[in-house]
Amino acid sequence: MKITFMGAGSTVFARNVIGDCMCAEALRDSVFALYDIDAKRLEESRAILEAMRVAKGGYGKIECYVGVENRKDALRGASFVVNAIQVGLYDPCTIIDFEVPKKYGLRQTIADTLGIGGIMRALRTIPVMKDFADDMAEVCPDALFLNYTNPMAMLTGYMLRYTPIKTVGLCHSVQVCSESLLRDLGMEDKLEGRKELIAGINHMAWLIDLRDKNGVDLYPEVRSRVDDYLARPDAHNKVRMEYIKHFGYYVTESSEHNAEYNMFYIKSRYPELIERYNIPLDEYPRRCVNQIERWKSEYAEILETGIKEHTRTNEYASRIMEAVVTGVPFQIGGNVLNSGRLITNLPDDACVEVPCLVNAHGVNPCCVGALPVQCAAMNMTNINVQLLTIEAAVTRKKDHIYQAAMLDPHTGSELDVDTIKKMVDDLIEAHGSFLPAYH
Repeated sequence: MKITFMGAGSTVFARNVIGDCMCAEALRDSVFALYDIDAKRLEESRAILEAMRVAKGGYGKIECYVGVENRKDALRGASFVVNAIQVGLYDPCTIIDFEVPKKYGLRQTIADTLGIGGIMRALRTIPVMKDFADDMAEVCPDALFLNYTNPMAMLTGYMLRYTPIKTVGLCHSVQVCSESLLRDLGMEDKLEGRKELIAGINHMAWLIDLRDKNGVDLYPEVRSRVDDYLARPDAHNKVRMEYIKHFGYYVTESSEHNAEYNMFYIKSRYPELIERYNIPLDEYPRRCVNQIERWKSEYAEILETGIKEHTRTNEYASRIMEAVVTGVPFQIGGNVLNSGRLITNLPDDACVEVPCLVNAHGVNPCCVGALPVQCAAMNMTNINVQLLTIEAAVTRKKDHIYQAAMLDPHTGSELDVDTIKKMVDDLIEAHGSFLPAYH
């Protein structure tokens, strides 16, 4: 069996996913094909994964493929393809995504999922995903594509609507959602045996139901503790707690993410909100710089002292592969197309995040029914942007980029239409060859 990792120069993530596969008896004898366009970063990943492979008993085989000219060979015959690319990297493209909007007074926190930063990231990534899909259709048409790259809903939605490739989008926020809530509110005693239902869209999926091991609804106690949490000046998770207060339910992704998915918290006319809710503006650029430096130190340490032991993580990728190969079922929270209205009050062409049963037949999404109307309404403010961005990528019409930006909750609440269009034009120019031509 062959498992191909696209963007394997993302060494920490490649180590986690491939390392997880090496921990699974059903997967450890695989050929692990590593692909990247950066030879130096790919070699760093190879060295670490090879050392890990030896430390795990010497099972399987690692192959490396550098550059677009070798991409088909990397994919050829693969059963699973893991995608973790970042088109344009931190420098220059993430810097552009933050600095150009800042000139117009538009501030962001993460800018990888929604907002003008998420829109631009999707527009430069979808053409590369199309190339991947074209190659896969030729050399591994039956492979399952496991997408970890953001913006999750836009990229996965594109793959599912416009390519023949079997695709599921994966994010680790579902696995830690209810635990983070209960720990923040001092309810650790309710963790063991808890039952939950999570559904919505990526990074804004709702913890619809939460019960203890005896089936008792935990939301009444959760809601009773929210005000005390919000009163703490050092609390880091205030935006999500505000969602519980005003919309009734908790969401999967962090407060620094969700602060920019709406029109409520990052407002130039109300600068006091930044401090009140502990919103970390420009967080993602700082995070990128710190990760780059941390990786340099970690790589130097590994070269000097040898590979660290890998313990299987809670990432879904290896669990999905294992369930498909062995037929032993496993439940995930997956990003899939809302075909047949898995969530009945969201549109068919939306990419939704719902419980999925994985077995020998692949990824099987579960029907959830209707979300609470206010939760569906919040999701729709994001879905509108996602669908228009995909439309822009497919049609190459600049008007759809303008429209996506105009309808983005944060952008539209801060800037007028003419300014939005000027900002989009400046972003397109700044990205240069990282974007195709639009008309």
